[in-house]
Amino acid sequence: MPGMSYRSVFRPGLFAGQTVVVTGAGSGIGRCTAHELASLGAHVVLVGRTVAKLEAVTAEMRADGGEASHHACDIRDEDAVKATVAAVMAAHGRIHGLVNNAGGQFPAELAGISAKGWQAVIANNLTGGFLMARECYNQCMRDHGGAIVNMLADMWNGMPGMGHSGAARAGMLNFTETAAAEWAPVRVNAVAPGWIASSGMDTYPEAMQPLIKSLPRHVPAQRMGTEAEVSAAIVFLLSDGAAFVSGACLRIDGAAPNARRHWKIASTQPSAEFDGFHRSRKPRIFGG
Repeated sequence: MPGMSYRSVFRPGLFAGQTVVVTGAGSGIGRCTAHELASLGAHVVLVGRTVAKLEAVTAEMRADGGEASHHACDIRDEDAVKATVAAVMAAHGRIHGLVNNAGGQFPAELAGISAKGWQAVIANNLTGGFLMARECYNQCMRDHGGAIVNMLADMWNGMPGMGHSGAARAGMLNFTETAAAEWAPVRVNAVAPGWIASSGMDTYPEAMQPLIKSLPRHVPAQRMGTEAEVSAAIVFLLSDGAAFVSGACLRIDGAAPNARRHWKIASTQPSAEFDGFHRSRKPRIFGG
């Protein structure tokens, strides 16, 4: 809530004097992560396609005492990405961290996905992230070092109903592992959120709402994750505490991929959640 501050588990000033770029920062996990980084002293550069959303989040962060600026950019556009990274470098002189959060998909079975739809999801979730990472590396991190965190998803064992997204996320994992070797000592890692109660859930059609509401039953932790739990993992991977971590993927999924068909998930009290984000908003489907 306004008037409060982000309750991060990390020490104050952890990113003081650093510039961190967060894509897809106008909503959801990107917005939450941007707030946490700013609360820890970073100047956060918000990147996204919708100017109004970027302006609103920038205003929130400044009202909370954080440092933030924003650039409208379609990360699928190579020239736009080059220009955006160059503008950030001109304004700040260095990019210490990149959070490749931007992405999106739509529910569809493989047989019904057109080439255009397939390519759009690959561009959103793989190509755009590659372009942002490449430009941050070429324009800054090659000479000065830095850390990159890419966004995956719970794509283990396939993603029926969203195969285009699963293919993109699997590609991003391999890109992460490859870049960690080619770009060392720049650290390149990834996070793979499971089912997170984020604003993105409100974008899915009404027909999917019963399925979404049933998801916690299929998670050993017996609940959905929070945006702040994903943000905390990202912040760790950007921090000096992860100085010897590169090429890794950190899952934030309540052990959902480990629940096998032969294993009955015990119906217990949900695990305790962490939600340090003072401006968090529940998805409408869960009463937000």
